[in-house]
Amino acid sequence: MIVFDNFVVQNTLLQFRMEANTIFQRLFNGETVPFSDPNYFKIGAACYDTRKLLVQLNNEADLDEIRKLLSSITATEIDETTIVFPPFQINYGKNTKIGKNVFINFDCTLLDLGGITIEDNVMLAPKVSLLSEGHPISANDRQMLTTGKIHIKKNAWIGANATILQGVTIGENSVVAAGSVVSKNVPDNVIVGGIPAKILKNINS
Repeated sequence: MIVFDNFVVQNTLLQFRMEANTIFQRLFNGETVPFSDPNYFKIGAACYDTRKLLVQLNNEADLDEIRKLLSSITATEIDETTIVFPPFQINYGKNTKIGKNVFINFDCTLLDLGGITIEDNVMLAPKVSLLSEGHPISANDRQMLTTGKIHIKKNAWIGANATILQGVTIGENSVVAAGSVVSKNVPDNVIVGGIPAKILKNINS
C-alpha cells in the first residue's frame, strides 16, 4: 500500500510538472518563447479553436448566449452582471479573467497569452486594446514572443481606442483618456493620457 501511495504521489507530481511546462503556462509565467519552439504550433491551434467560438459570439444578439460563449472561451464563468457588445476579439481566452459588472463596448481586442485580469466594475470603451504580448525590439531577436500580465483594477475606465501594453497595471478608479498608449503602471485615482500616457490629474475615489 505504501508503494502504491508513493507511485500515485510521484505520478501526480510528474503530471503537475508537465502541465506547468506547457507553452501556454510558460508564456503566462513571462517566459520568452521563440517562434522555432517545437510546441509553438500549439498556440495557433488553440487560437483557431477560440476563433470558432468567436464567430458564434460575434453573430449573437442575446446577452445570455454571449456570456455563455465567453465563458467557454475563457474557461471561467462570466457573471450575469457583465455585458459584452460584439464584435469582440480575443486570441486565446483561457488566460483572461473578467469580474462582475464589467462593461466591454464594441470592437475591443484582447491578446491574453501573458494573462489579463479585469476586475469588478471596469468599463472598456469602443476599440480598446489590451495587449499582453509583444516582441523584442532587436531585429535579431524579434522572432520571439514576449509576455507580461495586464491587470485592470476595479472601477477603472479605459477610454475609446486606448491601448494597454504588456506588463501594465491600471489602478483602482483610474481613467485612461481616449487614444492613449499606456506602457507603464498607472496608480489609483488618476487620469492618464497621451502617447506614452502620463498622469494628467488626480481624481476623487
